[in-house]
Formats: sequence, C-alpha cells, structure tokens
Amino acid sequence: MRVFVVFTYLSFSCSLLAQPKNPVHQFVNPLIGTSKMGHVYPGATVPFGMVQVSPQTNFIPMFLSDGSYNKIAYDYCAGYQYSDSNILGFAHTNFSGTGHADLGDILIMPTLGGVELGARSEVQDHGYSSPFSHATEKASPGYYQVTLEKHRIKAEMTATERVGFHRYSFPSSVDANIILDMVYNVYHHSEKNVWTFLRIENDSTITGYRQTNGWARDRKVFFAIRFSQPITHYGFHRYDNNNYKGFYRRFKEQSNFPEMAGKNIRAAFNFMSDSTKPVMLKVALSSVSCEGALNNMETELSHWGFDAVVQEAANKWNKELSKVEVDMMNDGDRVNFYTALYHTHLSPVIYEDVDGKYRGLDQNIHVSEGFTNYTIFSLWDTYRALHPLFNILQQKRNNDMIKSMLAHQEQSVHNMLPIWSHYANENWCMIGYHATSVIADALVKKVGDFDAKKALSACTTTARVPYFEGIGSYLSYGYVPDDLSHSSVSKTLEYAYDDWCIAQIANGIGDAKTSQEFMKRSTYFENVYDAKIGFMRPRMSTGEFRQAFDPMDTHGQGFIEGNAWNYGLYVPQDIPRMVNLMGGKQRMTEHLDSLFTMEIADKYIEKNEDITRDGIMGNYVHGNEPSHHVPYLYNWTGHPEKTQKTVRMVMDEMYSPTIDGLCGNDDAGQMSAWYIFSALGFYPVTPGSTTYALGSPLVVQAKITLPENKILFITAKNQSRKNVYVQEIRWNGAKLKSPFINHASLIEGGKLEFIMNNKPSKFLE
Repeated sequence: MRVFVVFTYLSFSCSLLAQPKNPVHQFVNPLIGTSKMGHVYPGATVPFGMVQVSPQTNFIPMFLSDGSYNKIAYDYCAGYQYSDSNILGFAHTNFSGTGHADLGDILIMPTLGGVELGARSEVQDHGYSSPFSHATEKASPGYYQVTLEKHRIKAEMTATERVGFHRYSFPSSVDANIILDMVYNVYHHSEKNVWTFLRIENDSTITGYRQTNGWARDRKVFFAIRFSQPITHYGFHRYDNNNYKGFYRRFKEQSNFPEMAGKNIRAAFNFMSDSTKPVMLKVALSSVSCEGALNNMETELSHWGFDAVVQEAANKWNKELSKVEVDMMNDGDRVNFYTALYHTHLSPVIYEDVDGKYRGLDQNIHVSEGFTNYTIFSLWDTYRALHPLFNILQQKRNNDMIKSMLAHQEQSVHNMLPIWSHYANENWCMIGYHATSVIADALVKKVGDFDAKKALSACTTTARVPYFEGIGSYLSYGYVPDDLSHSSVSKTLEYAYDDWCIAQIANGIGDAKTSQEFMKRSTYFENVYDAKIGFMRPRMSTGEFRQAFDPMDTHGQGFIEGNAWNYGLYVPQDIPRMVNLMGGKQRMTEHLDSLFTMEIADKYIEKNEDITRDGIMGNYVHGNEPSHHVPYLYNWTGHPEKTQKTVRMVMDEMYSPTIDGLCGNDDAGQMSAWYIFSALGFYPVTPGSTTYALGSPLVVQAKITLPENKILFITAKNQSRKNVYVQEIRWNGAKLKSPFINHASLIEGGKLEFIMNNKPSKFLE
C-alpha cells in the first residue's frame, strides 16, 4: 500500500525570504521508509539523540530451532514493520536503516488488569502485545502516538537527548500496569542477554542495567526509570535455567522484593489508575552507571511537563532542518526532501552523559575533553555522502565525530580507527577503513580543529594492520588475492581509495614521504583490472586472474553487495585514469548506458538479502552504496546531460513520500544524504576532494544557511518534471564551463543558478 501524506504548500518567497508560516519539521513523515526495505524506526527522538523511543512490532529470533539463520529476522533491523498489526512495547534504542541489527533495549508496555509473568515463556509469545491501527498512529519529529486497542490505552512518547518520556492514558479506573521487558532484543538469540539487574530505589524510581552479546559483543546499558505516581505493587519473573540462587533462596523474590538479577527478566509495576490522570514515566540512559542515568534525568528532564518536552523536541528539529529551506515542484517532493533530511540527523548519536563521561572501546570510563563523544559509525555507508553533508550543515558535530573516532583509535587494542562501531564496541562490519575518508574530507574542506598530525598517525596505523581483512597480502601483492581473502576486488578498490585519502591528509600537513607511500598504494586498483575482458576481476596469489568468473553475479565473484558491472566502477580517487583504463570516454559511456538499461536475472541477486528489485534500475543498484556515485560518472565522459537525466530518474523512481518510499536500507542516513545532495544539484563523488559533480536539481529554489550565517541560494529556472536537462549554470552570475564546482566557493555563500530545459545542452566544455 502506498500512502501519500500531503502538507500545506508554501510559496518560495515565504519559505526562503522570511520565517516559514509552518515550521519545516511539519513536512517530515517519520513513517516513510518503515516498510520492509527501509528499516527505519518511526519513534520519538531529537537530532542525534542517544534515546530513540519507538514501537516494536514483532519478536523474531535470529536463529531457527535447527540453528540456521532466520531470514525473517532481517526485516526487523529497526524493530518495527509497517505491515504488522501488533505492538509488543516501546524500546529506547534503535538503529535507523542498517543492514544488520542490535539494540531494542528496555521495552515498556502498559496493560490493564492482572499480570501473570510466570505464564510467559522466555521467547516473547505476544502475551502483553496489543493490536493497533495506523489510523491512530501519529508520528512527527520528537513525538509518537498510538492507541493500544487491547485495552484502549492512548500511548504517547517524546524525548530529550538522553531521556525517553512516556504518557499513558488509561480508559478506566481499574488497575494499570507497566511491563518492563528485559528479555526483548532486536536480533534475539538464546545467548543475547548476558546479565540484567534491577533495583527498586523507592516507590517511584527504578534503576538497573543490561549487558548483551550481539553485534556488539559486550554492550552495557544503564538506566533509571521514574514514574509520575507511586507504585502500589511490583513483581518479577526470571526465565533462566540456572537454578543456583545462593542464599537469595531465603526470599520470595517474585513479589515486592526490591532487587532482581538474572539473564532474562520481566517485571510488572502496578498503579491505581485514574482515567483523568495518565501514568507518565521517564527513562534515562547511560553507558556509564545508574548514577549517570539519574544525573542525565535530573539535568535534562526534572519536570513532568510532557507537552512542553514535545514542543522542545519539535523546536530542536526545526532548528536543524530549517538550515535548508526549499521550494519544490509539489508537496510530495517537499515531504521527501525534509524526511530525508530528518533521516540524516538520526545518527551518529551522542554517547556520553551530561557530565562528559562515557564508556570507551576499552570498556573503561573516559571523560570527553573538548568534544562531545558520538557512536554508531556505519562508515562503509556514510563516508560517501552523509559526512560530506555534515561538512556543510553540521560542521561542529562532524568535528566531534572525528574526535570520537580518534578516541576510539586510542582505546583500540588493534590501534585502529572505527570500521563499523556502536556502543563502545567494534563490530567489524563491511570492508575498508573509511574513517580515513571522513577525516580527509573534513581536512581539505577546512572543517574542525582536530589534530591533523594525530589523525594522520591514526590513519596510517590503521592502514598497516596486517591481519585486518587482507591488508597484509594487499601490501605484499599490491592487491588482495582472491584465494586469501573474500570480497577481494571490493577490498582492493576500497583500500586504494582510502589510501588516496591518507595521502591527502599527509599533503595537508606537508608530510611528503607518507603522501608518496599512500599515493602509490592508491594506484593498486589497476592490479585487479583485466584488460582482456574489460572488467575488474578477482586475482589469485599466483598473479593469474580467477578463471571461473561472471561479471553479472553479485555473489562469490570477489565483490560484496555488487558485481563487476557496477562495483567495478569504484575508483573515485582517479576517475580519468579509470576511464582510460576501461577504453576511453566513448567506451565508458557505452558501459554506463548498458548498466542503466540491461536486465539482470534473479539468479544473480537471489543470494544477497541486501539487493532486491526495489533498488535496481537495469543493473544499477541504488539500494546499495557502492553505486551511489555512478550516475555522476557521465560528467567525466563528456556527457553531463546523461548524468542529469539519470540522476532525476533515480530521484523519481527510487524515492517517494510513502511507507515504502526507500528502495533499500537507509543505511544510517546515506541513502537520504544522496537524495539531499542530488535534489540540491550537486554531489561529492570523491570525498577527500573539494570538488562536487553537478547534476540536475529537483528543487525549484533553496536557501541553505551555512556556518557564520552565510547563505547559499540555489535556483532552477524553468523547473519541471520534463525539464531534466541543464541548459546553463551560473555561479554568482558567471557561466560555468564544466559540470563541477568547488566546496570553497559554495561554503562562502552565493547564488548557484540552473537554467533547465527538456533537451540536452552542449554548453559545457
């Protein structure tokens, strides 16, 4: 089902030159992308907030009874699926659009009447779940509401950075209960919970923690919960097989006993409900301690003014989103744009207490000095466009994120920068060492005050760890041999790009020796190009190319989440050399034309759950990040008009203001960042360079507030659905002669003008 959300249209003069009549956050629909593919959660959070309080709609074990992987579990990376009709409860940590999963901590569920915890199994049997209807579901930035139909309970939630705030309105005066489910996890398996501890501090306050072993193999979440009314009765149930209780056997722990410990625990808290007085609760998180969680609560949310917090959250979102004010061709495009911008502000998340304390990668407690610590670094995805977007809209935060990465490297026993990290853990997902790209892009664009020499040392140390994903053989052979490491071609291409980024950092601080070393390494992509067949191809340690090879197949051919046709075009650091290597501009143009129009059979994608028809256009896979730069490659073959047509086609076909409006995982904001850049008319094909490739804007006009209150205006004259071609481009009145523009120009502010037409133009040299 495709559900369109329409909002009141604002004229350009109103939205750009004066304060908008309606705050721009009202053009966000958090339900977009909550379908099977998007893996986005719809709940309440603030920009980059540590708390994401959100409904969970199913409890899918990660493994089947025979020990095999349960593929359905992948659909619940964000804990929520729009197609479901039951809510299990509301958790406080969630990923937004990732290709693997974790989190789902501290599940809260209100109920009415008697509760029998011991009657439920360890695996959630939906005994406390409730049907719900999307008709009663309301989601906006910083607020979520739904009616739990089983007992007609109105559930509302909002958040500060570190505290989730719930308000439950019960329909009658019968006993109300709040279930605290510490068994529930996203990507649950029998050993996911390591330990849980609960403590009743007084008649309205609970503290505790949970340790889990999942994607993050040693993750600790401390919390404090405070109720707006006194607890009249409480009880626990432990679902462990461990019968040893020591001398705790003296007590009847299940009822009104003020502490509970075990591997899997559920608790119920009873209140004398009043239909005129809702039960409210605040849930504060900390990676450090229960004391830290209590301090976070007292500092950020010392009162019970729920509506005031909803407004504060909305104000925070409006402040960030209104940095870009756009006029679009229709309301659907406007919703698309601001929802995408919203998605780009969901992660990375703040990961420290209000006093600056945080749990580090070494599992010790650290204090951030001169920066705010962040976590959730999905770097194989986000270095491509999300962090470059931050270098325009969130420079201070991106600076803090880089400092967080450098702190990670100092705490790493491997002395490595993050690969894919979250919650004081490295999970080693995907390939490359792309923190180098984030650092290089910020350095060349003069963003931040991080220590460049320290950053270079962290990058070179990371790039020399021989036991990480084939780096040792990469250094020995000049490529990753396919018989020594999986995804060998993808690794070679990504490492070569990252090495180029390190060379840019070295250039920035005048280290010629290091620059020379890594510039040489950046050419290693040539070693996996097979000129006989015209494709990047797996190469063996003998020096020979692998014989059994199909450039169409996305599985087991030396690539990850792509094939030789699309991933083989990944040489962003030296596109002219790649074009020449692959036969010149005409041949490359023909390759790109074929890529976007050819058919790819199901057999070539069936073994990849990350690649589905939703995100494919011909053999171009927009649903996965390695191809995101590809539509812009025509700019290097003398056919920018083909980039213009293709970029508009991707925006129109792969994004929509609907529940299934994302063609793949949002991947922590990367998919949305691509849309934001492309809708504005330019894209960072090569992070670590100051050059943007120009495309075909979707906006009619845009006003971007830059650092130091400088303003970038973008206009698209004669904009329409048919006028996808650019007839002329002007920067501050002067005609551009190439389809590129420099960051240094844009960041100073000015006016970028596109003159649109329905026919290709050859005005560019």
